[in-house]
Amino acid sequence: MIRILKVGEVAPQEIFARAVPSVDVHAVVAEIIADVRANGDAALRAYTARFDGAELDALAVTKEEIDAAVASVEPRFLDILERAAANIRKFHARQVRNSFILNDESGIVIGQKVIPVDCAGLYVPGGTAAYPSTVLMDAIPAKLAGVKQVVMVTPPGKDGRVNPVILAAAKVAGIDRIFKVGGAQAIAALAYGTESIPKADKIVGPGNAFVAEAKRQVYGTVSIDMIAGPSEILVVSDGKTDPRHCAADLLSQAEHDKLASAVLVTDDMDFAKAVQAELERQIPLLDRAEIARASIDSNGKIIVADDLRQVIEIANEIAPEHLELCVDNPFDYLDSIRHAGSIFMGRNCPEALGDYFAGPNHTLPTSGTAKFSSPLSVDDFVKKTQYTYYTKNALRRVADDVAYFARQEGLTGHARSATVRFETEESGADA
Repeated sequence: MIRILKVGEVAPQEIFARAVPSVDVHAVVAEIIADVRANGDAALRAYTARFDGAELDALAVTKEEIDAAVASVEPRFLDILERAAANIRKFHARQVRNSFILNDESGIVIGQKVIPVDCAGLYVPGGTAAYPSTVLMDAIPAKLAGVKQVVMVTPPGKDGRVNPVILAAAKVAGIDRIFKVGGAQAIAALAYGTESIPKADKIVGPGNAFVAEAKRQVYGTVSIDMIAGPSEILVVSDGKTDPRHCAADLLSQAEHDKLASAVLVTDDMDFAKAVQAELERQIPLLDRAEIARASIDSNGKIIVADDLRQVIEIANEIAPEHLELCVDNPFDYLDSIRHAGSIFMGRNCPEALGDYFAGPNHTLPTSGTAKFSSPLSVDDFVKKTQYTYYTKNALRRVADDVAYFARQEGLTGHARSATVRFETEESGADA
């Protein structure tokens, strides 16, 4: 049963504690990465046979496989995929940055170029659940950014095939190449390249502890989106929300993973008890009841604060991945929420809307990193290069100032590079 914690009656560390994976996979992942670097596709095929039970001759998914998968998917789901993709494109299109140029002073041009990475690698989990939503959320921002090659890796089933809904989503999102490989070995392949899989410049997407650790170890060789922890939801409620709705929203994350965190923060003890009872009623109704039960019992909590001001303070300190603001007039509180991956406003905005359909990204900072991190966006797939141009006359106007600044740092070579051009003035046109 979920715990109810009253602020002031329990230690703060109990209120703010988070689930932490206890398995240390560093050495295993390091060994896998080294093997893939040394043996390429052969290592990938061996790990796919070992971990996924699939014997593969080729790692790439063919066009025929994609077409067959799309044909096997229900037309209604294809329609929903297309509509969800349209919403995601509409939202993320507003994030596209433009290059800029400044030339408002005579002889000076400065600017910034916004350039997409050449290759983005998307990791899409397999195993206990298939996530076509992740395909859309990760691929569409990359495409909007202008990435030339978007590559997806995902583990196959024992039959050597990728889940059809994953391939259907990949086609809707416009992914360029797909490979049947998962786990830490897939991250290694994207980071270093193999005979089949191109080296990526950026790797994004969620995964288990092995995938997260692999991303940590290859960071620096490539860029990554984030090190994702267990899924989280925090519901803020003033007590007027229907307890059935609140319990269902908490369970929408608890069913993800036994380490997932479902938290309610309220100022109403009676409401807290009603939600506690409703959770007990609803958990047995879930297909993934065993996972949800473990999550709720081990990591779930209901925190009862003195008032809504304190509720908001607690929410900001936790900095959750998903935050539901189930209060009257939620926009009155929006500016008070400083730390959250994604905010769901009002009593009719379940977090599942964001997972699948609304448009904002569902790849979000976890484990309190919303205090300094952002959701996945178009920005994750571009880099900026700046440039400077000065004519000789423009340099002459500031050369002494540049040299003076350089000498304050004790760098006389820097100083001379600014003044040497004027030690012997030559006639001629300004260049």
